[in-house]
Amino acid sequence: MKTQTELRTLLRSIDHKSYPAYKSLAGAWKFDRYTLVIDHVQGDPFAAPSSLHVEIPHTLAKFPPAYYQRDCSRIALQDYLTRQVAKQFEQYNFRAKGSGKSGLLSISRCGQAVLERSACSITGNGLIVRFHVGFPAFGRTINAGELDKILFEFLPRCVENSLFYARLDSRKVEAAVHLAEDQNEVRRILKEEKLVAFVANGSVLPRKSGVSDLPMADSIPFTSPASMERTFQLPHRGEISGMAVPEGITLIVGGGYHGKSTLLEAIQMGVYDHIAGDGREFVITDDTALKLRAEDGRSIRNVDISLFINDLPNKKDTTKFSTEDASGSTSQAAGVVEGMEAGARLFLIDEDTSATNFMVRDEFMQQVIVRDKEPITPFLERAGELYGKAGISTILVAGSSGAFFYIADHILMMDCYRPVDITEKVKALCSGHAAPRTQAPGFAVPEFTRVLPAFRKTRKGHDRGWDGREQEARSIGYGGGRGKENAGQDERGRGDARGGQREAGRYEHMKTKAYGLESFSLDKEEVNVRYLEQLLDSEQVNALAHLLRYGLEQVLDGKKSVRQTVQAIWSAWEKEEWKPFCSSFVPCGLAKPRIQELYACLNRFRG
Repeated sequence: MKTQTELRTLLRSIDHKSYPAYKSLAGAWKFDRYTLVIDHVQGDPFAAPSSLHVEIPHTLAKFPPAYYQRDCSRIALQDYLTRQVAKQFEQYNFRAKGSGKSGLLSISRCGQAVLERSACSITGNGLIVRFHVGFPAFGRTINAGELDKILFEFLPRCVENSLFYARLDSRKVEAAVHLAEDQNEVRRILKEEKLVAFVANGSVLPRKSGVSDLPMADSIPFTSPASMERTFQLPHRGEISGMAVPEGITLIVGGGYHGKSTLLEAIQMGVYDHIAGDGREFVITDDTALKLRAEDGRSIRNVDISLFINDLPNKKDTTKFSTEDASGSTSQAAGVVEGMEAGARLFLIDEDTSATNFMVRDEFMQQVIVRDKEPITPFLERAGELYGKAGISTILVAGSSGAFFYIADHILMMDCYRPVDITEKVKALCSGHAAPRTQAPGFAVPEFTRVLPAFRKTRKGHDRGWDGREQEARSIGYGGGRGKENAGQDERGRGDARGGQREAGRYEHMKTKAYGLESFSLDKEEVNVRYLEQLLDSEQVNALAHLLRYGLEQVLDGKKSVRQTVQAIWSAWEKEEWKPFCSSFVPCGLAKPRIQELYACLNRFRG
């Protein structure tokens, strides 16, 4: 391995040369306490910044092994270190001068949740921290002196102050790890006690604003109704009390602006752990929970929605239903069935974002429009069977129909942001009124045997898509795959190790691009994710693009079902983490999504 002295010498030798000469710096360089690897050098100072990473062995970093032996504590430590590096980078960002992105020092911006990110990985050998640097230039001429400052002055200080245990506040490191272990214990208790959610007393649920995930100042702390309060013993915090939501159907009601949706939103984000000070540290939800809503215009492919929609006027088969432009009710019906396929054990529904005709039909409407003229079986008539026969619970926010009172196991009323258990009171009232008529046909869990057609890339210039027609291939861009100089080859110069063909040309990955929390594209096919409300970071969307691309290129063979395809993609991640989904290097800027969102993206891919 080359030394830092050789790197400095090489850097000085290319000073004032044309910008592409920076590419000669790519490779691994040994510094005193870490190894610096320059993975990718940007093409010019205005392009996406260069990708680098540092590797530090455990023998030098010296974090206690107990902090990274369990997944929950390892992910929390990775998150903590990423935040520390980000703080250090803020002090030196753009202090090296030049044109374009010259002097940029950046790493993932972590929000209120703790996510597993490519920015920091703790392996059996040590720490790997990935980040971006804008290599300085005057115009498009190399400014070696400014890059020398970054690599030999700024970066060593950042690494020393953020990635070595002796230089960090040990109490804060321990607190981050212990919080994660306590949160993990609550998740274990939920499964053991047949609970689907827990909201600790004192939690701060409202957020600062619609564009800020920070806690709202001076908001009313959460207090559990006495009838639903439980106390758990945690390994580090000790006793903690709060509202425990049992399996079954839980209804949240109340007047407008009293906090119904705020409670549901906190519960839906409880699938993730949150950092200390967020206010939702101990709002913990079954990690398979899925928020359902209407999605007008989405595509549906061969989904069995016959549980909810049957006997269409056009005689269309609803056991293998497809459409390019679903209505609100049809999209929500498909969402329920796809959620079952994805292994969800809890559905979260807000009446405000649901299709009314999918949720309920009142008595008068049933008299006017008789059953044999209405193809939709409302959710009201299926919710009980979803729990009783499929084991899927529901937490539902309702404000306009009392029909749900009859099927609810637990009823919470939000009164000035405080929950009140009104189950017994409402059930007594229900006994004096006739229950809504329900005539739902027999319930049967779909078989989930949808087989996905194969997708094959053949040679440069052409690909063979799902319909078998030749289409013009798109070249790869930055962040999507290999550079032009080594496209289609692995590190030993052979054909792509993951199945790419080199017939009459090189293999090219599909080009990926993420658009915040709105969508991502694979080549020219866009996948809309704006209604996947449990996605909270644009890096998760970027990762979904990489995972879906891998599935299309490497997994689909015309024989696998949706479940088999997703499991193959997920197994690849669990075995090798980010490596199978990236090309010559793993970039900073990816965050692990949940498997439920991977299912959702595959189901929304119109290709």
